Amino acid sequence: MDIQINQQTLSVADAATLAEALAAYGAKPPFAAAVNGQFVPKTQYAARQLVQGDKVDVVQPVAGG
Repeated sequence: MDIQINQQTLSVADAATLAEALAAYGAKPPFAAAVNGQFVPKTQYAARQLVQGDKVDVVQPVAGG
């Protein structure tokens, strides 16, 4: 199935979890993730199943002053 991560299309297995999709995308910690605009706690990445067309946003913290 196809999903979008940071506006890039990514093909993942049917019933893939958020954790699997993030690994396939190559996300490097630290980061936060949201699916369809809803924040997903890191403890739920392995349990959060994705469906065709889901939009995932991966945001990394920015340091500055």
